[in-house]
This record gives sequence, structure tokens and C-alpha cells, in this order.
Amino acid sequence: MYNKQIWQPTADLTTLQYRAKVFHKIRAFFYEREVLEVDTPCLSLGSISDPHIEVLSTQTKTLGKHVTYYLQTSPEYAMKRLLSAGAASIYQLGKVFRAEEIGRRHSIEFTMLEWYRLGFDHWQLMNEIDDLLSVLTNDVIISERLSYQDAFLRHVGLDPFSASLLDLQQCCHQHTEYGLEEMDRDTLLELLFTTLIEPQIGQNQPCFIHSYPASQAALAKQQIESSGARTAARFELYWRGMELANGYFELTDAKEQQQRLQEDMAQRAEHHKMWRQVDERLIRALEKGLPDCAGVALGVDRLLMLLLKETHIDAVIPFAGAHA
Repeated sequence: MYNKQIWQPTADLTTLQYRAKVFHKIRAFFYEREVLEVDTPCLSLGSISDPHIEVLSTQTKTLGKHVTYYLQTSPEYAMKRLLSAGAASIYQLGKVFRAEEIGRRHSIEFTMLEWYRLGFDHWQLMNEIDDLLSVLTNDVIISERLSYQDAFLRHVGLDPFSASLLDLQQCCHQHTEYGLEEMDRDTLLELLFTTLIEPQIGQNQPCFIHSYPASQAALAKQQIESSGARTAARFELYWRGMELANGYFELTDAKEQQQRLQEDMAQRAEHHKMWRQVDERLIRALEKGLPDCAGVALGVDRLLMLLLKETHIDAVIPFAGAHA
């Protein structure tokens, strides 16, 4: 039976008014910069390949056949199809969905701001994010920039590129009691990053972590550092212990993207995760030609939590959890 008060919103009306003002400021920011707002589908016949993200799906009948549609975890693929079709710089502010555990910072439905800037690399995009945060906070925001390698050296005492697997296993076990049986370097690095680095960065000012290992490139270009290490041209933004954004200097090579999708799906199979239809239309779009661009996805609800000093995501969403 429903709780009698479950009809009420989880965010108070003052918060919803503030939320609306933030949305207005975001749209005004991009309007002034001539970045076009687009509205891509929440449901698609294809999904992402990422082995670490689970999706929600639904089935319907079309011409007598059962067809699976996937709720989108990000508008990325559709927005890149628009860019490949000739669109200029674009942004989208809307709902996305992820089948993950509901918690203090996680909701299966949340609001994402994603944008792509033609002719930008990831360094220029970091500058624009600072500009946007400055507008939303009515303050001058200049974020710290810290490489993935320097973050590990400073807060873990290991070089993520040269440390042996045994070093990573032992360090994980020392700090988390896990890791001795783990054979995947990226899993160990992620555990160390979450445990030892994330709580330390972005406390006084937002912090961009950049130059991730090439194995964590996702949909970003790769680059060679002066040290010879191969890294990903991507960044993540952290502020007061919260991961806010993930950005790339976007991969435009269709063959390399196809290979990465196949590797992702092989990982999913290896870990016995559910098969899903990968959206090959992204590859066709890249074959047509995706212009050089940088893109970023920013969690708006998490940003609102920080701006309003709220400790739970439900407090900034009109109807969250069991109230939805």
C-alpha cells in the first residue's frame, strides 16, 4: 500500500524555482554562444557498448514483431549523428536513464547537460565549463587541472603507468581489503582512484583530472605524452567529492570506434552480462565524417546538489524514488 504522503514532491517549491532558474541560465549561456539546442529521442533501437553501464529497455510490437527499445544513458550517439549530418555546435538538456543502484547521488532517471563544440579540443572545453560554472555560481571559477598520473603520485604514491600489477593489488588490499585476486589493471586503478584520490580533490575549487590511461579512452582520441605514455584525450570534473562531468576530444575514426565497440561487447560476454543491440549507426555516421570536436556530459542534478548544499539527489528532483 502507498504511503499517504507519497504524492508529494521530493524537492520543495523553492528548490524547484531555483532549478528552473539554473535551466534558464544554461540555455541563455549557450544561446549567447550560438550553440543550438537539440532534442534527441529518449528511446532508441540501439544502445551503448560500455561494459560498466547497464541500461533500461522496453519491448513493443512493430509489424507483428517484438522490437526492443533502449532508454538512453546519454544522447551522445544521436548528437554525433547530427554533427556528422552537418549540424554546428549543439547541446541538449534533458532526461537520461541508467539501471544502477538508487542512492544518495544516483537516480535511475536524471537530468544531463551534454554539448559538443566544433573546432574545440578538450582543453578548450575545460575553459568553457569554467565559464558556465562562473555564470551559474555568480563567481569566477578557475578549476585546477591535474593529470591522472600526478593525482596518483600525489595521493597514492604510485605511478599508474609503471606500477606492476602486484604493486596495484597490494596497494588496493592495504587500503580496501580487496584486490589480491583482481587481475585487471583498470579495475584496480579505479578502486584506488575512488578510495584514495576522489575524496581529496576538488574540495576548494573544481578539479579536472585529465590524461587517463589509453585503456580508459572510451570514445576519446588517444595521445602520446612527452614521457612516452599513451593516454586518452579526456577529462573528468570533480567538485567537493562529487564527479560532475566527463568530457572527450572526440574520436572520429570509424574503424577504431568499431574495434572499441567490439572489445566492449567481448568484455560484457566475458563477465556474463546481458547482450544488447549496439548502435551501429554511430559507425555509419563516423564513416560519413564527424568533424573534429570536443564534447562533455554534465550531471545537472548533482550540480544542483552542490549549489544548494544538499546531501541527497532526491532533494533537487521534483519526484524521485518511490515518489516518481
